[in-house]
Amino acid sequence: MSVDRGKKGSKIHLITERTGLPISIGISGANLHDSQALEPLVRGIPPIRSRRGPRRRRPAKLHGDKGYDYNHLRRWLRQRGIQHRIARKGIESSKRLGRHRWTIERTMAWLAGCRRLHRRYERKAAHFLAFTSIACTLICYRRLAK
Repeated sequence: MSVDRGKKGSKIHLITERTGLPISIGISGANLHDSQALEPLVRGIPPIRSRRGPRRRRPAKLHGDKGYDYNHLRRWLRQRGIQHRIARKGIESSKRLGRHRWTIERTMAWLAGCRRLHRRYERKAAHFLAFTSIACTLICYRRLAK
């Protein structure tokens, strides 16, 4: 979600799996650029247990919109062995990422359904992050309980 420079507030940054379950979450100030939050989010992905073989410590592929179109981010993802699919500014339209982007938008809508996260009431960022983590836990529980 883009916000004008100098605005007050906070943004929720989110990495989900293919079906929309949140894997890694973070918050930042509304005036911080989205590209600065990508590295901490990828580092925050926990090891995922698989049915066969060792635990996966990183995703195989990462889809991102034009806000993440920077050479240093592409290089950093390549060094970590993550295949990236990031739309290029001025070259590609965002519509090609649409089939992957709707899962993030749906997960953000699930988070927006939590009344406590709709508007930030907490002064401390750690408290807001804790409420966001609780909401993500509830989303995972509801999806996995089906």
